[in-house]
Amino acid sequence: MMLESIKIRMQKFNKLKSIPAYLPIVNIDTDMIIPKQFLKTIKRTGLGKNLFFEMRYDENGKEINDFILNQNPFNNSKILIAGKNFGCGSSREHAPWALLDFGITCVISSSFADIFYNNCFKNGILPIIIEEDKIKELSEYANRKKEISIDLSEEKIVFGNSEIYFKIDEFKKKCLLEGLDDIALSLKKSDKIKIFENNLKDKKPWIFHD
Repeated sequence: MMLESIKIRMQKFNKLKSIPAYLPIVNIDTDMIIPKQFLKTIKRTGLGKNLFFEMRYDENGKEINDFILNQNPFNNSKILIAGKNFGCGSSREHAPWALLDFGITCVISSSFADIFYNNCFKNGILPIIIEEDKIKELSEYANRKKEISIDLSEEKIVFGNSEIYFKIDEFKKKCLLEGLDDIALSLKKSDKIKIFENNLKDKKPWIFHD
């Protein structure tokens, strides 16, 4: 293994400020986030243009003006406020890839599908769970095209003179703050992996023969 040759790709997440886009639809599944015809690629880039494809474009491929992410300033939003049970359906990791490639690095909802929720952390996206009444407060702020701030270290959302606190698992929080995806976590244990490999070479050298 050449662990030292693998680059850490995930960006660190600490503070974020953006005008949020509000998408008040419940049960948005991963097929709605990125339809199946775009799953052939294994690259994490290039999927943003197809994010919410069936809601963003008409049958001729023209942008639908009424869709929130096709409107200024929401087409540059880094924060998405969505309905409950966001990311349900199949476990495709292309869903957070598409969000990230579009520029969205934080999704706020009252609930997430478990697999999607965990995939977000592995790709540098912060999923925040807050109560429905708090979602309503933020949505009103989004409709006014006002910026909100996310502070991961303090675990809070700041908008105007108000604050909303949220909870994040400490390990997941550490990974986002330090930009640690699965590869980076493996790299942190590279010394132990090398020791294991060397011991294995001594015990079973035939495994490493070409």
